[in-house]
Amino acid sequence: MPSPPISGGAAADRIADTSGTPSRTIHGEPANVTAFVVCRFVDRGLLVDLRANPDGPPHHPGQVAEVCRREDLADLVAADILLGPEQAAARLGVRRVEFDHMVRLGWVRSPQSIEVRFGTSRAGAVDVALYTTASVDAIVPTHPEVDWEQLRTVEKGRRSPLASLRPQPAPVPA
Repeated sequence: MPSPPISGGAAADRIADTSGTPSRTIHGEPANVTAFVVCRFVDRGLLVDLRANPDGPPHHPGQVAEVCRREDLADLVAADILLGPEQAAARLGVRRVEFDHMVRLGWVRSPQSIEVRFGTSRAGAVDVALYTTASVDAIVPTHPEVDWEQLRTVEKGRRSPLASLRPQPAPVPA
């Protein structure tokens, strides 16, 4: 290799620079291109993990440059941006309670969570599940049985139409 391998964070920075998507936290906003996005690129076969350490695999800079030249790079990055539950609900145009029901029903799953601390004590720490933009965007087309317009207009204080639904058992493989 003519150049030394680069970290997932450095690969994320290069992808962010190319796609024009911020990779660093600005004014408390979550990052858009993270090492998680780079790991998803590895899962898709777009990049190769040069060692078996999932926490910080080095990547071939030439492969990163090749990925950065892809015309669909912005779409690839956008699909793997992580959203918190509030952001996911806002993206769907529903209240947070509706999104919480979607999670309970198994319509969307979290690939990653982060620990958020309140104050300096560990006692104030909570884990917040994160969801990929692609998985959130897939909810509406996957559930045409839901009246999405009605769901988006349920007023604060009203019971969610999703509250009475029960999770469907996973299909048994044939």
